Amino acid sequence: MSRRRKFLMWMVGVPLLLVVLLQAWYFIQICWWISHNPSSTAFMREQLDRLQQKNPKAKLQHQWVPYDRISNHLKRAIIASEDANFAEHEGVDWVALQKAYEKNAKKGKVVRGGSTITQQLAKNLFLSGERSYLRKAQEMVITFMLEAVMDKRRIFEIYLNVAEWGNGVFGCEAASRKYFGAPAASLGPAQAARLAVMLPNPRFFGRHLDSVYLNKRSALILVRMNSAELP
Repeated sequence: MSRRRKFLMWMVGVPLLLVVLLQAWYFIQICWWISHNPSSTAFMREQLDRLQQKNPKAKLQHQWVPYDRISNHLKRAIIASEDANFAEHEGVDWVALQKAYEKNAKKGKVVRGGSTITQQLAKNLFLSGERSYLRKAQEMVITFMLEAVMDKRRIFEIYLNVAEWGNGVFGCEAASRKYFGAPAASLGPAQAARLAVMLPNPRFFGRHLDSVYLNKRSALILVRMNSAELP
């Protein structure tokens, strides 16, 4: 009986300890990023590896810029498009999740995500694009860590600088220079709306800038963005 207990403790205790240590590692990194900028993310490393399989000399387009050097038009456009309640919720917008679930159930497929900006940042920083309940659960844990130690402005600043905007393009500065030949600080309302609409599917829209959906959705966000609340 004693051996059986030890075996069960080993089988349960060791995996549990590894999970706790992993969460601690995530939390330490998040605390470090309160005052230091992340040099890369899981998404960035994954895509760089994929690009270098085809071209060993491939590099990502990425340049960090401070929050104050990013157009307020872009900030408002992204909040209007991705997370209208960003300034109010505590990491998860339960109402948006419910609406997304109902819409997906009605359509019979995933047509709406419901993830907040903080959830997207959690995924980008540490995880992958894989769809699974385990990955979603880990995303939620990291989301609450981010919200617990960072203010909304810092969360948004990091998100703006690491979000994917095309094949090998990360951060609003690289995106602004690639698509409009100008720094993120100088983006106008229409340009900002287009960049915001690209976020859910950046690699596709990066190749289809004349998409009908991109044009229509951008026009809608252009109307909504003036009412977006900035952190």
